[in-house]
Amino acid sequence: MNVLEAQGISVAYGDTRVLWEISFSVKKGQLVALLGANGAGKTTTLKAICGLVRPFAGTVRYSGQVITGRPVHRVAEMGITLVPEGRQLFPKMTVEENLVAGSYLKRAKGRRKENLERAYAVFPRLAERRTQVAETLSGGEQQMVAIGRALMQAPDLIMFDEPSLGLSPLLVEEVFRVVRSLHAQGLTIFLVEQNVRQTMKLADYCYVMENGRITQEGSGRDLESDPKVREAYLGF
Repeated sequence: MNVLEAQGISVAYGDTRVLWEISFSVKKGQLVALLGANGAGKTTTLKAICGLVRPFAGTVRYSGQVITGRPVHRVAEMGITLVPEGRQLFPKMTVEENLVAGSYLKRAKGRRKENLERAYAVFPRLAERRTQVAETLSGGEQQMVAIGRALMQAPDLIMFDEPSLGLSPLLVEEVFRVVRSLHAQGLTIFLVEQNVRQTMKLADYCYVMENGRITQEGSGRDLESDPKVREAYLGF
C-alpha cells in the first residue's frame, strides 16, 4: 500500500519552473530515497509534500487523502514531519526546550513524556546536554536535536532533507545509523541526500532527480550498477 504518492507534481517560483511533472510513491514501512545534485529540486519536492509550497499542477496523496495545498500544520497533524536542511533550531533555547517545541501538535501532546524519553534513548548525548543552549552545540549535536524534535511529533512518515550535510565522516556514520534504526522500528522514511553511495546501501528504493525531473528509479543495487549513475554520482 502506498502511504505517500505524488502524481505529476509541477512547481514554479514566479516565472521559474522548478519541478516538471514528477511522480513517485512510498509504501508503508519503506525507506525511499530521492537522490540528485544540489539544485536538482529535491528540497522543493519535500516542501510540496508538507505544504510549504503549492504545486500549480499534480496531486499529492497521503494515506489515500489528497493533501495538495493543505496548510503545513494540517499536514503535520496527519503524521508527516520534516527534518529540514540546516536544522533550524531555536538557538537561544536549551536542548530540551527545542525538543519540547516539537510536541505541540494535537497528535503528540499527550505523548510528550514518552516521546521525550524516546528522543533521549535514541540520542543519549542529548540527555547529557538537555540544559545546554542549542547554539553552543556542535553541528552533529544540533542535527541530533533536529531529528529528536521531529520524533517529538509522533510521526508516521519522517522526511529528511540532507541530514548528513556539513558533518564530519564520523557523524555522517552516526546519522545514517539513526536513520537505519528508525526504519527498523517501523517508521516510513523519505530521505533526500547527496551522499549517494551511503544512501543507496540504505534505501529500499531510490529515485534520481535531475533538473526538476525524475530521470531514473530502482533499487539501490540496480542503480549502483547503472553506468550513468556510476559516472554521475559514484565517481566511476
